[in-house]
Amino acid sequence: MTPDQYCQDKTSASGSSFYYSFLFLPKDKRRAITALYAFCREVDDVVDECSDEQVARTTLSWWRNQVVEIYAGKPQHPVALALVPVVTRFNLAQEHLLEIIDGMEMDLDQPRYADFKSLQLYCYRVASVVGLLSAEIFGYNDRQTLKYAHDLGIAFQLTNIIRDVGEDARRNRIYLPMDEMQQFDVTAADILNANETENFQKLMAFQVERAQRFYQQALAQLPDADKKAQRTGLIMAAIYRATLDEVVASGCHVLKERVSLTPLRKLWLAWTTWLKN
Repeated sequence: MTPDQYCQDKTSASGSSFYYSFLFLPKDKRRAITALYAFCREVDDVVDECSDEQVARTTLSWWRNQVVEIYAGKPQHPVALALVPVVTRFNLAQEHLLEIIDGMEMDLDQPRYADFKSLQLYCYRVASVVGLLSAEIFGYNDRQTLKYAHDLGIAFQLTNIIRDVGEDARRNRIYLPMDEMQQFDVTAADILNANETENFQKLMAFQVERAQRFYQQALAQLPDADKKAQRTGLIMAAIYRATLDEVVASGCHVLKERVSLTPLRKLWLAWTTWLKN
């Protein structure tokens, strides 16, 4: 199996919304973004699937070395090998790949977040940085597009957090800022025990409103001149916003259920958004 095929298999097996947004890209950019996404999945899986914390930290350290080796042109892992030509062709910064790993390690260090400021650092590392790297691959003429990519990454991660409250709680993780939980009189025990109260619903409405603001802010910052180049990001935005809308429409019962769109709907959103832009 070639490194590119490994990345393709990793991406398609994930069932992620991102897969559908890649379908309409030209071959070289599709190959590049698939390799980047496979890298994100690999380092994310280290934290999510490894039950031994020390093993997870050691593996993330190994991945940091792999990133250094990518830029030296001699890594070992198939995903890292696939990234070797990509980082040069699309001028991807080494520190950005390392920041993604730093974000994944935060899941080992920090199962709670005191306030939105500290959560925003996490969102930046695991999502905004990916957005900035993706923008480089898709191409842009106006540096304002990087502000769009940054804020869209935050919006995506906030959507993930809202959708996955129950799933994360079962891993003993709570990404809802603790000062906001206090503000709405929701305790960590409520979250961990899936105790859906009226106050919890108010807290979630607050989270949804913030996520929507980030979508609006991001899309308002995308210059018209770069909309065509950034169509893949706009497809991701359409799919993620539709997911957020579904969470709201289902009553925000995120402690006990996980909302997802069907593959057919994701494909439809991808196709119609591509045509529109």
